[in-house]
Amino acid sequence: MPKMKAAMAAVLVMEKEGVTQAFGIPGAAINPLYAQLRERQTISHVLARHVEGASHMAEGYTRAKAGNIGVCIGTSGPAGTDMVTGLYSASADSIPILCITGQAPRARLHKEDFQAVDIASIARPVTKMATTVLEPAQVPQVFQQAFHLMRSGRPGPVLIDLPVDVQMAEIEFDIDTYEPLPVYKPAATRKQAGKVLDLLATAERPLIVAGGGIINADAAEDLVRFAELTGIPVIPTLMAWGAIPDDHPLMAGMCGLQTSHRYGNATLLASDFVLGIGNRWANRHTGSPEVYCKGRRFIHIDIEPTQIGRVFAPDLGIVSDAGAALRLLLEVAAERIAAGTFPKWTGWAGDCARRKADLGHQRKTHFDQVPIKPQRVYQAMNEAFGRDVTYVSTIGLSQIAGAQFLHVYGPRRWINCGQAGPLGWTVPAALGVRAADPQVRLVALSGDYDFQFMLEELAVGAQFKLPYLHVVVNNSYLGLIRQAQRGFSMDYCVQLAFDNINSPPGDAAASYGIDHVKVVEGLGCKAIRVQAPGELAGALRQAEAWMAEFQVPVVVEVLLERVTNIAMGTEIDNIVEFEALAACPADAPTSLALLD
Repeated sequence: MPKMKAAMAAVLVMEKEGVTQAFGIPGAAINPLYAQLRERQTISHVLARHVEGASHMAEGYTRAKAGNIGVCIGTSGPAGTDMVTGLYSASADSIPILCITGQAPRARLHKEDFQAVDIASIARPVTKMATTVLEPAQVPQVFQQAFHLMRSGRPGPVLIDLPVDVQMAEIEFDIDTYEPLPVYKPAATRKQAGKVLDLLATAERPLIVAGGGIINADAAEDLVRFAELTGIPVIPTLMAWGAIPDDHPLMAGMCGLQTSHRYGNATLLASDFVLGIGNRWANRHTGSPEVYCKGRRFIHIDIEPTQIGRVFAPDLGIVSDAGAALRLLLEVAAERIAAGTFPKWTGWAGDCARRKADLGHQRKTHFDQVPIKPQRVYQAMNEAFGRDVTYVSTIGLSQIAGAQFLHVYGPRRWINCGQAGPLGWTVPAALGVRAADPQVRLVALSGDYDFQFMLEELAVGAQFKLPYLHVVVNNSYLGLIRQAQRGFSMDYCVQLAFDNINSPPGDAAASYGIDHVKVVEGLGCKAIRVQAPGELAGALRQAEAWMAEFQVPVVVEVLLERVTNIAMGTEIDNIVEFEALAACPADAPTSLALLD
């Protein structure tokens, strides 16, 4: 039997499981693993500037392509605690990433050794498995189990903690006979599919609510085929945005309290039946169940058994992988349609399409004011990037407005941290997406505060030639929190503006505080500042040209008016519109272009 260090066995298993890329920061307690990575030269490594950044890079890498599993690596102690945010984010959105940490020697674990912390206990609530490996001979099988768990059932992250002496110990391991464990995915039965269609057939105004499980299952094409076969309109959740293209006739808009379309909420409220697939009824999608559920019946299909009935009890719950369920529904529905025993909802679909085309359900985007209103930025982005673009964003008014005004045309074209929403996520996640796909047209979207949280990771993009375009909408505010504080009649501790003493006299940007252009340039990247709507198109073109020329991230900072309230509410039937609605086609040109 071949002999090797346990750390080498870990690297060989990762190779067999398909890992070709890792993100991390070396340290004393994880150096034995790095020594084996260096010897093998089979797994590329991107050096992060912050270990939390490495975890979000791994997330972006996983989210970018079906089948990817991002790997992040750090040393003992604070490296692991820093990566907990990435683990939480991945767990919340059902994203498999592998976090590997170093650890103090086994004999020192209970002696308060330097940077020795029980990271497995800390990480366990936000992972599918978190374990400190105490026996070197167990390392290969622990890694094997990690990949099995990450891919099986509801996907999610795993943390493996390796004491330094475990990494260096010699073990016997035959990699030539190693095989990944079979992946477990629950699948709907034909009887269950028949029951779904039986119930659907009794509906007059049904909808499909498509969740992120459809993206995880790589089943967007099956979703569109099922919608087209039956004529049922689709409401994607934010995590599934793009599963059906925005300009598809059966794309009925997004529903929710914030990241929603007016026509999406109106359509949900007009429906009498909802088939949820791969979704979890998140509260920012539903609002209160009392309003969301009133007057309609529900079927819920999800891969995770404990999601069924968690928010409200459906009329029928089925535990199944979204892709497996859709393929079976397609098969059984096609049989019934061929036999003339299943309806098609052409009239209802037409009603939804007319609602989408109604000016009264469109928000205005064409504003010419200076300082710039954020709506105009998203209109310019739609005009500049068209269909062939992938957006990355996390949270804040920038993301909420982006979801209301941007357009997405394919799966994995909107890469968003959903449930956790950590500020700072966007920069490292975008770098992870770029590492996964060097060719995709990649645009990140941040408010100024999200951008400031981890902007040091831009240096990673410069060093490793990971170019992407980052639009930063700068109002020098914690905008979403400022808007939430309206309910408390205050505007307190959310102002980011100050007079920058280093700015030239008379510079309009001086009162916005941080000079993002200088900071970005100091990190080895390129930046452009935009102060008027007429400059937007040229700046976005210049940014793409610089990306191609210099192969570094390029930031387009747009100075916004300081206060803009974005539409939102406490219930889907009570969304407050703070800005004008479209009064003519010229007010919402890119939204109405979806109907051409």
